[in-house]
Amino acid sequence: MNMQAIMAFFASFLTVIVVTPLVIKFAIKIGAIDKPNERKVHTRIMPRLGGLAIFIGVIVGYFVGGVYHEQVTGITVGAILIVLIGMLDDLYELSPKVKFLGQLVVAGLVVASGLKVELLTIPFIGKFDVGLWSYPITVFWIVGITNAINLIDGLDGLSAGISAIGVATIAVLAGMADKVLIFTLSLIILGSIIGFLFYNFHPAKIFMGDTGALFLGYAISVLSLLGLYKSVTLFSFVVPVIILGVPIFDTTFAIIRRIVNKKPISAPDKSHLHHRLLALGFSHRNTVLLIYCFGIMFGVSAILFSSSTLWQSIFILFALLVLGEVLAELIGLVNEQYKPFMTLVRKLVRGGRKVYSDHR
Repeated sequence: MNMQAIMAFFASFLTVIVVTPLVIKFAIKIGAIDKPNERKVHTRIMPRLGGLAIFIGVIVGYFVGGVYHEQVTGITVGAILIVLIGMLDDLYELSPKVKFLGQLVVAGLVVASGLKVELLTIPFIGKFDVGLWSYPITVFWIVGITNAINLIDGLDGLSAGISAIGVATIAVLAGMADKVLIFTLSLIILGSIIGFLFYNFHPAKIFMGDTGALFLGYAISVLSLLGLYKSVTLFSFVVPVIILGVPIFDTTFAIIRRIVNKKPISAPDKSHLHHRLLALGFSHRNTVLLIYCFGIMFGVSAILFSSSTLWQSIFILFALLVLGEVLAELIGLVNEQYKPFMTLVRKLVRGGRKVYSDHR
């Protein structure tokens, strides 16, 4: 066990415990607050600069863990920039275009620092150099995962908890593969998130805001890239996707929902996973805990997937896809009428019964 990484974890954790009350006062003083509206669950004004406390905790862990000795300048500068973008949004509510442009700049900076995927191995086909495609693939990866975390930030402790589960999964995988840098960074970020959850779990005293959601999304995207560095298999790309199964699941069905219901993809609504569970009668706290369970299921699946044979990996992936579709249809994530898989199963069962009765 890496004792310096453990010390960094506790340093980050304790730092966030101490500084978060100060950040709450600071956020209120400068007007970085979240006002309730018809789309939001909370009913009172809340400070929303919690990501700053998480970032301060990570900075302390960065030095305690000795990460500053590593050549991670591009990643570090990218983290500072993404936090600044989040803080400006929490304070001034930047337009989506401005935020997206900022994310592209940050992703471009990381790629320019040399962190990109260059070789891809596809099962049954072989290995090939992705060439210039390495740039757009890596940029898309960073921007996509950064936004996936931001999109599930809808209930007290939800985004932070799901991020913690994802980062903990990466830490386990890094420990199994003896990747010290990724393991240390994961523990530093995990310590900061757990410390923040003391103030963010329902009933929350502060929201992480875009400062936290963008930073955590960026951090997870970079951690997974460090694990995939240079040469990867197509299936190893799937591991971080499984780790982020909950936000990717919710985002995917949000897009399907808007297409099926003939609404713009960017149109906001109250039909996300947590909205549907609340509508089914689950309490705020139980909804979050239930989604945590989904996150843990995806995390365990990612760990099993990473050490499975090709056919075992295909089975795990297929099972997760089927389970996700059934869950979406049961809770009405698209709409009450959207049940293609369950309809197909019913038809197959009826057809099987008919064939069986005809042959008797």
